[in-house]
Amino acid sequence: MVSGGKITQMLFMTYRSPLLSPLTYVRLLTHVLGHNGWGHYAGNMSYILLLGPMLEEKYGSRTMLELIAVTAVITGLLNAALFPGTALCGASGVVFAFILMTSFTGFRQGEIPLTFLLIAVIYLGQQVADGLFLRDNISNLSHIAGGLVGAAAGYVFNKK
Repeated sequence: MVSGGKITQMLFMTYRSPLLSPLTYVRLLTHVLGHNGWGHYAGNMSYILLLGPMLEEKYGSRTMLELIAVTAVITGLLNAALFPGTALCGASGVVFAFILMTSFTGFRQGEIPLTFLLIAVIYLGQQVADGLFLRDNISNLSHIAGGLVGAAAGYVFNKK
């Protein structure tokens, strides 16, 4: 409010910008810290605070920080590449990564958990449908990409 949104735009939104600008690379990571209001923030933080401790206990703080960073960079790059005129902010991609990764907590080698299949159909299916039929300010692609990152991480980390 103090800066009229300039600080958020400068540091907490990612969008297509010059590759020579150092802030382009900073924003690829920090856009997950910016939100479009308290409701957006509260919704994402509720899921992160609900799922994060369980995932952190199983995989460790460093792994979770790496997952957040990888999800942020992938969603930021996809947004810049596919939607050049659209800014992206929020941790929804991270939330979807956590949701899909959580479904692999009881994973055993050679099996695909039923919870993963149900969550993938419900959450990712909804995002695909919303992306095709709704016109809103929600980045369904970020949700899908975050979910895929979380699913891949859950599979790889639980394969051991």
